Amino acid sequence: MTAKSKGRIRHIALSVADPWETAEFYKDALGLEEVSELDGPLAEGIFLTDGVVNLAILHFKDDDAAQGTGKDFVGIHHLGFWVDDVIASGEQARAAGAKWIMGDPNNPHGYEVKHTDLSGVIFDIAAHGWAGAQKQPGEAENEVHPNPHRRLAKFDERRAAAHAALEARKAQARVAETV
Repeated sequence: MTAKSKGRIRHIALSVADPWETAEFYKDALGLEEVSELDGPLAEGIFLTDGVVNLAILHFKDDDAAQGTGKDFVGIHHLGFWVDDVIASGEQARAAGAKWIMGDPNNPHGYEVKHTDLSGVIFDIAAHGWAGAQKQPGEAENEVHPNPHRRLAKFDERRAAAHAALEARKAQARVAETV
């Protein structure tokens, strides 16, 4: 009997209306650390980490880019699994009933080979992990994907507006507490 490949949940992607406002919330409310910003062909957004799991906070640019959820969908978009072997893990997932939706399933170094599970939930597999994530925390063979701390200047105004909105909400909450 062949040993099954084990995936480790190391990436969660949210689809939101305003990635910067949502990121400010998670940084302030839960102490997550900023990893980088993204302006790619499919989405724009920001990545955060708790030191083990990467949280992508995205706004998809159009319905096709959203891979079936629609660009205005708000919620968990997909989960990411860090695997040892992208090809074997993909074959294993498809044999169990997953449907491939994007990414090269035959590239051993493939980036985010996406599938849907039996309920239509999107998941991806990758052999390299995500920025700010760790594959096997506390174990000798742990792999850490570095945090590049990369910001894009084009998002400076949006980042500042999101931070100001968060501070205004906190000030309102303090006033409400004194009333």
